[in-house]
Amino acid sequence: MALGNLATYPPAAVPQWLSLGSNSWILTATTLVMIQSVPALALFYAGMTRRRFSMNTVMMVLYSFASTFLVWTILGYSLSFYSSSIHVGGLNFLGLPLPIWNLPMFGETVYGPAGTQLNIPFLTFVMFQFAFAAITPGLMVGAIVERTNFKAWMLFSPIWIILVYAPVAYWLFAGGWLNQLGAVDYSGGYVIHMTAGYSALALAMAIGQRLPHERKIEAHNLLLTALGFGLDWMGWNGFNGGDAGGATIDAAIAVFNTNLAAAAAAITWMAIDMKVFGKSSFTGLANGAFAGLVAITPMAGMVNPSEALVTGVVTAPVVWLGLYKLLPRLRVDDALGVFPVHGIGGTVGGLLTGLMIDPAVSQYFLPGYRGALFGDWHQFLVQALAVVVVGIYSFMVSFGLAKLVGRITQLRLSRDEILQGDYAVHGETAYPELVKEKVQMRKVEKTNQKITEEK
Repeated sequence: MALGNLATYPPAAVPQWLSLGSNSWILTATTLVMIQSVPALALFYAGMTRRRFSMNTVMMVLYSFASTFLVWTILGYSLSFYSSSIHVGGLNFLGLPLPIWNLPMFGETVYGPAGTQLNIPFLTFVMFQFAFAAITPGLMVGAIVERTNFKAWMLFSPIWIILVYAPVAYWLFAGGWLNQLGAVDYSGGYVIHMTAGYSALALAMAIGQRLPHERKIEAHNLLLTALGFGLDWMGWNGFNGGDAGGATIDAAIAVFNTNLAAAAAAITWMAIDMKVFGKSSFTGLANGAFAGLVAITPMAGMVNPSEALVTGVVTAPVVWLGLYKLLPRLRVDDALGVFPVHGIGGTVGGLLTGLMIDPAVSQYFLPGYRGALFGDWHQFLVQALAVVVVGIYSFMVSFGLAKLVGRITQLRLSRDEILQGDYAVHGETAYPELVKEKVQMRKVEKTNQKITEEK
C-alpha cells in the first residue's frame, strides 16, 4: 500500500468528518503534554530533591502517569466528558461512568452533555485529555517529596483522579454546571493547576513536615532540573495550543500568548530577586516562568498579546509573595512550592480571565464572550465563583482522602526510611555510592562503639 496516497486507504479510515490537519496537531500536542510529565516533570522535581530521594520522586510521578491511564480508560474519561449522570436544576455535575470500550471509540469526537463535536477521532481526544489528567497528580508530588509513604501515594493518586479531577473537568471542560453559568477554562488553569495546587496544600498538611534539619530545599542536580524545565516550557505549546481542539487560529494565538506570558513573568521574577536578594537564580527564573505559564493557561486563546504580557508581569510578584511570605506563615512544608506556583498562580490567572477576555480574540473560540474590562462584569463574577468552588472543593476532598488513606496505611515514611531514602523504599537508588558510604559509616560507628565498651 502506498502510504502517501489517501485514496488507497479504506473509506472508513478517512471519513468525511475527519480533519487531517487538526488530527495531526492534536496528536502532536498530546505527545508534547505527555513529555511534560515523563520525563520533564520527573526530571524537574528529581533534580530539586536530595540525592537519596531522586528515584522516589521520579517513581511517584511515573506511577501517577501509569495509574491515571488505567483509571482514565476504565471510567475516568467518561466521568469527565461523557453524557451527564447527575443533574440538579438543569445543571450537569458528572459524567456517566463507563469504560472506553463501551463508548463509540472509532468515530468522531462527541463529548459532554451538549454533544459537542470535534472533527478529530474520538481516541485522539481521549488521549489528549488523558495527558492533562496524568500530569495533574504528578504536580502535587513536588509538595510532598522526601517523606511520603509510596504505598499511600499508590492509593491516593488514582482515587484522586476520580474524586477531584474528573468532577472539576466536567464542570469546566465538558459543559458542566460552571460552564453552564458562563465560566470558561481555556486550557486547565482551574482544572489542572488550581486542583493540583490546593490539593498539594491539603496533602502536605495531612502528611506533615520533613525532618526539621531538612526543611530547606537541597537541590542535588540543577542541570537535571533545567532539562526538565526546558521540556516543560516547550511542552506548554501543546498544553495550551491543543485545547483549541484543532489546527485553528486560536491555537496559534494560544501558543504565542503562552510564551509571551512566561517570558514576561520570568524576567519580572528575576528583577524582584535581584532587588530583594541582590542576585538572580535559575530556580527563581524557573518559578517565574512557571507562574506565567500557569496564569495564562485559563485564557490563552481568548486574550490578545498585550494582555498576555500583563498577565505575566502581574502574576510573578503575586506568586513570589506567596512563596516567600504566605507559605512560611502557613507553616506547611510544601517542599517545592507547588501551592504558590500552581494554586496561587492558577487563582490569579482565573481572576484575570474574568477581566481580560477580549471579544476580538474570543470570536475564534467562544464568540460573544468578553471580560469585565470589555463591559461584562458578570464574566468576572462567574470566573471568581469558579475560583472559590474549585479551590475549596479540591482542598477539602483531598484532605479528607488523605486522612482516609492514612487509616489504611501510614502517610509518612518512618524516620529510618527517610534517612535511607530510595534504597529503603524501592530497593534501588540512582546513586549506589550513597548506600556504600552509609554501610561504611555504620561499620565505623559499630567499631567505635565496641572500642568504647571495651574501655
